[in-house]
Amino acid sequence: LSQFCANDPEVFVQAALLAQDYCDAIDLNLGCPQMIAKRGHYGAFLQEEWDLLQRMILLANEKLSVPITCKIRIFPEIDKTVKYAQMLEKAGCQLLTVHGRTKEQKGPLAGVASWEHIQAVRKAVNIPVFANGNIQCLSDVEECIRKTGVHGVMSAEGNLHNPALFEGRNPLVWEMAEEYLEIVQKYPCPLSYVRAHLFKLWHHTLQVYQHLREELAKVKTLEGIVDVNKELKLRCQEEIANQKDGEKPKEGLPFFHWICQPYIRPGPKERCKENGNSETEKAVRGKRALEEEEDGNSELLSKNKQKKKLRNPNKSFDPSLKPKYAKCDQCGNPKGNKCVFNMCRGCCKKRAFKETADCPGHGLLFKTKYEKSLSWQSSQKVIQNPDTSRRRDVDGG
Repeated sequence: LSQFCANDPEVFVQAALLAQDYCDAIDLNLGCPQMIAKRGHYGAFLQEEWDLLQRMILLANEKLSVPITCKIRIFPEIDKTVKYAQMLEKAGCQLLTVHGRTKEQKGPLAGVASWEHIQAVRKAVNIPVFANGNIQCLSDVEECIRKTGVHGVMSAEGNLHNPALFEGRNPLVWEMAEEYLEIVQKYPCPLSYVRAHLFKLWHHTLQVYQHLREELAKVKTLEGIVDVNKELKLRCQEEIANQKDGEKPKEGLPFFHWICQPYIRPGPKERCKENGNSETEKAVRGKRALEEEEDGNSELLSKNKQKKKLRNPNKSFDPSLKPKYAKCDQCGNPKGNKCVFNMCRGCCKKRAFKETADCPGHGLLFKTKYEKSLSWQSSQKVIQNPDTSRRRDVDGG
Protein backbone atom coordinates (compact mmCIF):
# COMPACT_ATOMS: atom_id res chain seq x y z
CA LEU A 1 0.00 0.00 0.00
CA SER A 2 1.31 3.44 -0.93
CA GLN A 3 -0.24 6.37 0.96
CA PHE A 4 -0.52 9.94 -0.33
CA CYS A 5 -1.77 13.23 1.07
CA ALA A 6 -3.22 15.50 -1.60
CA ASN A 7 -5.69 18.30 -2.36
CA ASP A 8 -5.48 18.46 -6.16
CA PRO A 9 -7.01 15.63 -8.27
CA GLU A 10 -4.53 15.96 -11.16
CA VAL A 11 -1.42 16.19 -8.97
CA PHE A 12 -2.64 13.27 -6.81
CA VAL A 13 -3.21 11.01 -9.79
CA GLN A 14 0.09 11.95 -11.48
CA ALA A 15 1.94 11.04 -8.26
CA ALA A 16 -0.06 7.82 -7.81
CA LEU A 17 0.74 6.74 -11.39
CA LEU A 18 4.45 6.76 -10.46
CA ALA A 19 3.81 4.38 -7.55
CA GLN A 20 1.08 2.07 -8.82
CA ASP A 21 3.44 -0.52 -10.33
CA TYR A 22 5.15 -0.97 -6.96
CA CYS A 23 2.15 -1.45 -4.65
CA ASP A 24 -1.21 -3.23 -4.37
CA ALA A 25 -3.29 -0.09 -3.69
CA ILE A 26 -3.14 3.68 -3.39
CA ASP A 27 -4.39 5.17 -0.12
CA LEU A 28 -5.60 8.76 0.22
CA ASN A 29 -4.82 10.05 3.72
CA LEU A 30 -7.82 12.02 4.99
CA GLY A 31 -7.02 11.45 8.66
CA CYS A 32 -3.91 13.51 9.49
CA PRO A 33 -4.88 16.13 12.14
CA GLN A 34 -1.46 17.78 12.54
CA MET A 35 -0.77 21.49 12.05
CA ILE A 36 1.35 20.74 8.97
CA ALA A 37 -1.77 19.20 7.37
CA LYS A 38 -3.77 22.32 8.19
CA ARG A 39 -1.13 24.57 6.63
CA GLY A 40 -0.79 22.36 3.58
CA HIS A 41 -4.58 21.91 3.30
CA TYR A 42 -4.72 18.12 3.30
CA GLY A 43 -5.49 15.17 5.60
CA ALA A 44 -8.40 15.60 8.02
CA PHE A 45 -8.73 19.28 7.02
CA LEU A 46 -10.42 18.22 3.77
CA GLN A 47 -13.24 16.31 5.47
CA GLU A 48 -15.76 19.10 4.83
CA GLU A 49 -14.84 19.41 1.11
CA TRP A 50 -16.84 16.49 -0.22
CA ASP A 51 -16.95 17.73 -3.82
CA LEU A 52 -13.14 17.90 -3.99
CA LEU A 53 -12.77 14.44 -2.43
CA GLN A 54 -15.26 12.97 -4.91
CA ARG A 55 -13.31 14.42 -7.83
CA MET A 56 -10.00 13.08 -6.49
CA ILE A 57 -11.31 9.54 -5.97
CA LEU A 58 -13.28 9.44 -9.24
CA LEU A 59 -10.23 10.52 -11.25
CA ALA A 60 -8.00 8.04 -9.41
CA ASN A 61 -10.44 5.21 -10.21
CA GLU A 62 -10.47 6.21 -13.85
CA LYS A 63 -6.68 6.50 -14.30
CA LEU A 64 -5.14 3.96 -11.90
CA SER A 65 -4.78 0.21 -12.41
CA VAL A 66 -4.84 -0.52 -8.64
CA PRO A 67 -7.63 0.08 -6.08
CA ILE A 68 -8.04 3.40 -4.28
CA THR A 69 -8.52 3.30 -0.49
CA CYS A 70 -9.05 6.04 2.12
CA LYS A 71 -8.30 6.63 5.78
CA ILE A 72 -10.61 9.06 7.58
CA ARG A 73 -11.37 10.54 10.99
CA ILE A 74 -14.91 10.79 12.32
CA PHE A 75 -17.24 13.75 12.82
CA PRO A 76 -18.73 14.24 16.30
CA GLU A 77 -22.11 13.18 14.81
CA ILE A 78 -22.51 9.51 13.87
CA ASP A 79 -25.00 10.33 11.08
CA LYS A 80 -22.61 12.75 9.37
CA THR A 81 -19.76 10.25 9.68
CA VAL A 82 -21.91 7.57 8.02
CA LYS A 83 -22.88 9.91 5.14
CA TYR A 84 -19.20 10.84 4.72
CA ALA A 85 -18.24 7.17 4.42
CA GLN A 86 -21.08 6.47 1.97
CA MET A 87 -20.00 9.41 -0.18
CA LEU A 88 -16.45 8.05 -0.39
CA GLU A 89 -17.73 4.57 -1.23
CA LYS A 90 -19.96 5.95 -3.99
CA ALA A 91 -17.03 7.93 -5.44
CA GLY A 92 -15.03 4.71 -5.77
CA CYS A 93 -13.18 4.10 -2.50
CA GLN A 94 -12.69 0.33 -2.27
CA LEU A 95 -11.52 0.02 1.35
CA LEU A 96 -12.08 2.44 4.22
CA THR A 97 -10.04 2.81 7.41
CA VAL A 98 -11.90 4.71 10.13
CA HIS A 99 -9.97 6.32 12.98
CA GLY A 100 -12.56 6.72 15.71
CA ARG A 101 -11.44 10.21 16.77
CA THR A 102 -12.26 13.68 15.48
CA LYS A 103 -9.51 15.85 14.03
CA GLU A 104 -9.47 17.84 17.28
CA GLN A 105 -8.68 14.70 19.31
CA LYS A 106 -4.87 14.61 19.16
CA GLY A 107 -1.89 14.78 21.51
CA PRO A 108 -2.97 15.35 25.13
CA LEU A 109 -6.59 15.76 23.95
CA ALA A 110 -6.69 12.40 22.15
CA GLY A 111 -9.05 10.69 24.58
CA VAL A 112 -10.81 7.42 23.76
CA ALA A 113 -11.68 6.53 20.16
CA SER A 114 -15.37 5.86 19.43
CA TRP A 115 -15.93 2.29 18.25
CA GLU A 116 -19.64 3.18 18.04
CA HIS A 117 -18.91 5.45 15.06
CA ILE A 118 -16.82 2.72 13.42
CA GLN A 119 -19.56 0.12 13.93
CA ALA A 120 -22.13 2.44 12.33
CA VAL A 121 -19.90 2.95 9.27
CA ARG A 122 -19.28 -0.79 8.98
CA LYS A 123 -23.03 -1.45 8.86
CA ALA A 124 -23.70 1.37 6.36
CA VAL A 125 -21.19 0.54 3.59
CA ASN A 126 -20.57 -2.52 1.44
CA ILE A 127 -16.78 -2.17 1.14
CA PRO A 128 -14.25 -3.59 3.66
CA VAL A 129 -13.76 -1.41 6.75
CA PHE A 130 -10.69 -1.28 9.02
CA ALA A 131 -10.78 0.17 12.53
CA ASN A 132 -8.15 2.41 14.16
CA GLY A 133 -8.03 3.64 17.76
CA ASN A 134 -7.73 2.16 21.29
CA ILE A 135 -5.49 -0.71 20.12
CA GLN A 136 -2.78 -1.31 22.73
CA CYS A 137 -2.54 -5.13 22.79
CA LEU A 138 -3.80 -8.19 20.91
CA SER A 139 -6.87 -8.57 23.14
CA ASP A 140 -7.91 -5.05 22.02
CA VAL A 141 -7.75 -6.23 18.40
CA GLU A 142 -10.04 -9.18 19.14
CA GLU A 143 -12.47 -7.03 21.14
CA CYS A 144 -12.60 -4.34 18.44
CA ILE A 145 -13.43 -6.88 15.72
CA ARG A 146 -16.10 -8.44 17.94
CA LYS A 147 -17.75 -5.10 18.83
CA THR A 148 -17.56 -3.33 15.47
CA GLY A 149 -17.62 -6.20 12.96
CA VAL A 150 -14.74 -4.68 10.96
CA HIS A 151 -12.60 -6.67 8.53
CA GLY A 152 -9.27 -5.54 9.97
CA VAL A 153 -7.56 -3.39 12.59
CA MET A 154 -4.73 -0.84 12.47
CA SER A 155 -2.53 0.39 15.33
CA ALA A 156 -0.08 3.30 15.57
CA GLU A 157 0.95 4.19 19.13
CA GLY A 158 0.48 0.67 20.47
CA ASN A 159 2.57 -0.83 17.68
CA LEU A 160 5.34 1.75 18.13
CA HIS A 161 5.71 0.88 21.82
CA ASN A 162 5.44 -2.86 21.17
CA PRO A 163 6.26 -3.97 17.59
CA ALA A 164 5.22 -7.53 18.56
CA LEU A 165 1.67 -6.39 19.38
CA PHE A 166 0.03 -8.41 16.59
CA GLU A 167 1.96 -11.52 17.67
CA GLY A 168 0.35 -11.25 21.09
CA ARG A 169 3.63 -11.14 23.03
CA ASN A 170 5.60 -8.61 25.09
CA PRO A 171 9.33 -9.02 24.32
CA LEU A 172 12.28 -7.40 26.07
CA VAL A 173 12.70 -3.84 24.81
CA TRP A 174 16.34 -4.26 23.84
CA GLU A 175 15.47 -7.24 21.59
CA MET A 176 13.18 -5.02 19.51
CA ALA A 177 15.61 -2.07 19.66
CA GLU A 178 18.59 -4.15 18.50
CA GLU A 179 16.55 -5.70 15.68
CA TYR A 180 15.44 -2.23 14.58
CA LEU A 181 19.00 -0.82 14.67
CA GLU A 182 20.24 -3.74 12.54
CA ILE A 183 17.62 -2.81 9.92
CA VAL A 184 18.67 0.87 10.07
CA GLN A 185 22.33 -0.05 9.51
CA LYS A 186 21.28 -2.06 6.46
CA TYR A 187 18.79 0.52 5.18
CA PRO A 188 19.91 3.99 6.46
CA CYS A 189 17.40 6.73 7.25
CA PRO A 190 17.52 10.18 8.92
CA LEU A 191 18.77 10.09 12.51
CA SER A 192 15.63 11.84 13.78
CA TYR A 193 13.56 8.80 12.67
CA VAL A 194 15.82 6.42 14.58
CA ARG A 195 15.75 8.57 17.71
CA ALA A 196 11.95 8.83 17.56
CA HIS A 197 11.55 5.04 17.35
CA LEU A 198 13.88 4.44 20.31
CA PHE A 199 12.06 7.05 22.39
CA LYS A 200 8.86 5.04 21.84
CA LEU A 201 10.45 1.64 22.54
CA TRP A 202 12.36 2.78 25.64
CA HIS A 203 9.62 5.15 26.87
CA HIS A 204 9.09 3.61 30.32
CA THR A 205 12.79 2.93 30.93
CA LEU A 206 13.71 6.51 30.04
CA GLN A 207 11.44 7.72 32.86
CA VAL A 208 13.75 5.82 35.23
CA TYR A 209 17.09 6.78 33.66
CA GLN A 210 16.49 10.45 32.85
CA HIS A 211 20.17 11.24 32.12
CA LEU A 212 20.15 8.61 29.34
CA ARG A 213 17.03 10.27 27.95
CA GLU A 214 19.07 13.46 27.63
CA GLU A 215 21.92 11.51 26.02
CA LEU A 216 19.56 10.02 23.44
CA ALA A 217 18.19 13.49 22.67
CA LYS A 218 21.67 15.00 22.14
CA VAL A 219 23.54 12.23 20.29
CA LYS A 220 24.36 13.11 16.67
CA THR A 221 25.52 9.82 15.10
CA LEU A 222 24.02 6.37 14.59
CA GLU A 223 27.02 4.91 16.47
CA GLY A 224 26.18 7.19 19.40
CA ILE A 225 22.57 6.01 19.40
CA VAL A 226 23.74 2.37 19.37
CA ASP A 227 25.95 3.15 22.41
CA VAL A 228 23.01 4.69 24.32
CA ASN A 229 20.93 1.63 23.46
CA LYS A 230 23.68 -0.65 24.84
CA GLU A 231 23.87 1.43 28.04
CA LEU A 232 20.10 1.19 28.53
CA LYS A 233 20.25 -2.58 28.02
CA LEU A 234 23.11 -2.87 30.55
CA ARG A 235 21.23 -0.84 33.18
CA CYS A 236 18.12 -3.02 32.77
CA GLN A 237 20.14 -6.25 32.99
CA GLU A 238 21.80 -5.00 36.19
CA GLU A 239 18.37 -4.17 37.60
CA ILE A 240 17.11 -7.66 36.73
CA ALA A 241 20.16 -9.26 38.42
CA ASN A 242 19.50 -7.29 41.62
CA GLN A 243 15.77 -7.92 41.59
CA LYS A 244 14.22 -9.37 44.75
CA ASP A 245 11.80 -12.31 44.74
CA GLY A 246 8.19 -11.19 44.49
CA GLU A 247 9.08 -7.64 43.44
CA LYS A 248 6.35 -6.00 41.36
CA PRO A 249 6.48 -3.35 38.62
CA LYS A 250 6.39 0.27 39.81
CA GLU A 251 4.41 3.27 38.52
CA GLY A 252 1.32 1.09 38.03
CA LEU A 253 2.74 -0.62 34.92
CA PRO A 254 1.46 -4.10 34.01
CA PHE A 255 5.06 -5.24 33.32
CA PHE A 256 8.54 -4.11 34.37
CA HIS A 257 9.75 -1.08 32.41
CA TRP A 258 12.20 -3.13 30.30
CA ILE A 259 9.35 -5.12 28.72
CA CYS A 260 7.51 -3.79 25.64
CA GLN A 261 4.10 -2.51 26.72
CA PRO A 262 1.68 0.27 25.83
CA TYR A 263 1.88 3.83 27.07
CA ILE A 264 -1.52 5.28 27.97
CA ARG A 265 -1.22 9.03 27.48
CA PRO A 266 -2.88 10.85 30.41
CA GLY A 267 -5.55 13.45 29.70
CA PRO A 268 -5.21 17.11 30.77
CA LYS A 269 -7.01 16.60 34.12
CA GLU A 270 -4.97 13.49 34.96
CA ARG A 271 -1.74 15.35 34.23
CA CYS A 272 -2.79 18.15 36.61
CA LYS A 273 -3.45 15.62 39.37
CA GLU A 274 -0.09 13.91 38.74
CA ASN A 275 1.73 17.23 38.99
CA GLY A 276 -0.30 18.38 42.01
CA ASN A 277 -1.08 21.74 40.36
CA SER A 278 -4.36 23.52 39.81
CA GLU A 279 -5.14 25.14 36.45
CA THR A 280 -4.50 28.58 38.00
CA GLU A 281 -1.12 27.59 39.35
CA LYS A 282 -0.18 26.15 35.96
CA ALA A 283 -1.20 29.34 34.18
CA VAL A 284 0.81 31.53 36.58
CA ARG A 285 3.84 29.27 36.34
CA GLY A 286 3.60 29.22 32.54
CA LYS A 287 3.41 33.03 32.33
CA ARG A 288 6.39 33.52 34.67
CA ALA A 289 8.45 30.99 32.71
CA LEU A 290 7.73 32.82 29.47
CA GLU A 291 8.82 36.17 30.94
CA GLU A 292 12.03 34.66 32.26
CA GLU A 293 12.70 32.90 28.95
CA GLU A 294 12.62 36.27 27.27
CA ASP A 295 15.36 37.41 29.64
CA GLY A 296 17.47 34.52 28.36
CA ASN A 297 17.47 32.46 31.58
CA SER A 298 18.28 29.04 30.10
CA GLU A 299 17.61 27.23 33.39
CA LEU A 300 13.89 28.01 33.04
CA LEU A 301 13.56 27.11 29.37
CA SER A 302 11.22 24.28 28.39
CA LYS A 303 12.80 20.82 28.05
CA ASN A 304 12.57 21.01 24.28
CA LYS A 305 14.36 24.39 24.20
CA GLN A 306 16.98 23.16 26.65
CA LYS A 307 17.77 20.29 24.25
CA LYS A 308 18.12 22.76 21.38
CA LYS A 309 20.37 24.91 23.56
CA LEU A 310 22.61 21.91 24.30
CA ARG A 311 22.96 21.17 20.59
CA ASN A 312 23.60 24.84 19.78
CA PRO A 313 24.86 26.90 22.78
CA ASN A 314 24.68 30.16 20.78
CA LYS A 315 20.96 29.76 20.05
CA SER A 316 18.77 32.52 21.45
CA PHE A 317 15.07 32.25 22.27
CA ASP A 318 14.54 35.98 22.69
CA PRO A 319 11.34 36.76 20.69
CA SER A 320 12.67 40.23 19.81
CA LEU A 321 15.56 38.63 17.91
CA LYS A 322 13.35 36.24 15.97
CA PRO A 323 13.27 37.18 12.26
CA LYS A 324 9.94 38.33 10.88
CA TYR A 325 8.88 36.34 7.84
CA ALA A 326 6.76 37.62 4.99
CA LYS A 327 3.85 35.28 4.31
CA CYS A 328 3.13 33.29 1.15
CA ASP A 329 0.31 34.85 -0.91
CA GLN A 330 -1.31 31.42 -1.20
CA CYS A 331 -1.14 29.55 2.13
CA GLY A 332 0.34 31.82 4.80
CA ASN A 333 3.62 29.91 5.26
CA PRO A 334 6.88 31.93 5.07
CA LYS A 335 7.52 32.91 1.45
CA GLY A 336 10.85 32.66 -0.35
CA ASN A 337 12.75 35.95 -0.27
CA LYS A 338 13.60 35.69 -3.97
CA CYS A 339 10.43 33.94 -5.18
CA VAL A 340 9.06 35.56 -8.34
CA PHE A 341 5.49 34.64 -7.27
CA ASN A 342 5.83 35.75 -3.61
CA MET A 343 5.06 32.22 -2.43
CA CYS A 344 6.50 29.43 -0.29
CA ARG A 345 8.31 26.69 -2.19
CA GLY A 346 5.37 24.27 -2.21
CA CYS A 347 2.88 26.77 -3.66
CA CYS A 348 5.53 28.17 -6.02
CA LYS A 349 6.26 24.71 -7.38
CA LYS A 350 2.57 24.08 -8.14
CA ARG A 351 2.15 27.42 -9.93
CA ALA A 352 5.43 27.19 -11.84
CA PHE A 353 4.49 23.69 -13.00
CA LYS A 354 1.01 24.74 -14.14
CA GLU A 355 2.29 27.83 -15.97
CA THR A 356 5.54 26.21 -17.20
CA ALA A 357 7.48 29.06 -15.62
CA ASP A 358 10.85 29.52 -13.91
CA CYS A 359 11.51 30.64 -10.33
CA PRO A 360 15.29 31.02 -9.86
CA GLY A 361 14.73 31.93 -6.21
CA HIS A 362 13.44 28.41 -5.51
CA GLY A 363 15.62 26.73 -8.12
CA LEU A 364 12.58 25.75 -10.24
CA LEU A 365 13.30 25.76 -13.97
CA PHE A 366 10.22 24.28 -15.65
CA LYS A 367 10.28 26.75 -18.58
CA THR A 368 14.04 26.36 -19.18
CA LYS A 369 13.83 22.56 -19.10
CA TYR A 370 10.80 22.56 -21.40
CA GLU A 371 12.59 24.75 -23.93
CA LYS A 372 15.67 22.54 -23.73
CA SER A 373 13.54 19.46 -24.36
CA LEU A 374 12.00 21.09 -27.45
CA SER A 375 15.47 22.00 -28.70
CA TRP A 376 16.68 18.46 -28.11
CA GLN A 377 13.68 16.99 -29.94
CA SER A 378 14.39 19.25 -32.92
CA SER A 379 18.01 18.17 -33.02
CA GLN A 380 16.96 14.51 -32.89
CA LYS A 381 14.70 14.99 -35.92
CA VAL A 382 17.63 16.51 -37.86
CA ILE A 383 19.85 13.55 -36.94
CA GLN A 384 17.16 11.03 -37.93
CA ASN A 385 16.58 12.70 -41.35
CA PRO A 386 20.04 13.90 -42.54
CA ASP A 387 19.18 13.37 -46.22
CA THR A 388 16.12 15.60 -45.99
CA SER A 389 18.16 18.31 -44.29
CA ARG A 390 20.90 18.04 -46.95
CA ARG A 391 18.36 18.31 -49.80
CA ARG A 392 16.90 21.41 -48.18
CA ASP A 393 20.39 22.94 -48.02
CA VAL A 394 20.99 22.15 -51.72
CA ASP A 395 17.56 23.50 -52.73
CA GLY A 396 18.21 26.65 -50.80
CA GLY A 397 21.83 26.85 -52.10
